[in-house]
Amino acid sequence: MLTERGHRLSVLAVDPSSCTSGGSLLGDKTRMIELSRDMNAYIRPSPTSGTLGGVTRTTNEAILLCEGGGYDIILIETVGVGQSEFAVADMVDMFVLLLPPAGGDELQGIKRGIIEMADLVVITKSDGDLVVPARRIQAEYVSALKLLRRRSGVWRPKVIRISARSGEGISEMWDAMREFQQVMLASGELTTKRQKQQRVWMWNLIQENILEHFKTQPGIREQIPLMERKVLSGALSPGLAADLLLKAFKSKP
Repeated sequence: MLTERGHRLSVLAVDPSSCTSGGSLLGDKTRMIELSRDMNAYIRPSPTSGTLGGVTRTTNEAILLCEGGGYDIILIETVGVGQSEFAVADMVDMFVLLLPPAGGDELQGIKRGIIEMADLVVITKSDGDLVVPARRIQAEYVSALKLLRRRSGVWRPKVIRISARSGEGISEMWDAMREFQQVMLASGELTTKRQKQQRVWMWNLIQENILEHFKTQPGIREQIPLMERKVLSGALSPGLAADLLLKAFKSKP
């Protein structure tokens, strides 16, 4: 729909890496058959490689590259719903939570924090036999959002139903996204949000690089497996093992 309206679209799909093999499914592109043939769309699946937050370490830089390449809309699909998902909120203008209609006790199943992060809640698969459950969940989330603390002073999160199969609600979802952009730009909140995000990512990269430097430091690198074995056997507490490694690290010239 977006490419037909003249937009250039980039989809950065983040896939979970296996903790055992380090492999990743990277199946998102194969499911986007129509979009992958569209010359105005770019799809890039990338594994998380153990990065918490549901986004790869380089997603932030990939966004900048796509913007520089002339893509005016960038969609980032993260690993899933969970507490580590918040990292994506520090790199996007709008956080959209997608929920399927049939999932038991829906409000209990979703972490409160992730709902508080959402600028838009979208109930998917609202077609056929799932229309009634989708409407029920929509009503539940409309009520739930009234009780939660709002992140923005000018935007009230909406709850809408969509169906990829029938196309229902897709245009309305995009209209809500455009409205969000206009409201946030007019108030100055979007500019402030982006500035804060840059600071967050500076510190994220510092933390990652310091940890990598720590792990590869000569003298420390050899001690890490030994300390890990002592922690596993119960000979050392995790806190004491960490203190000993940090003490050794600080004493290095």
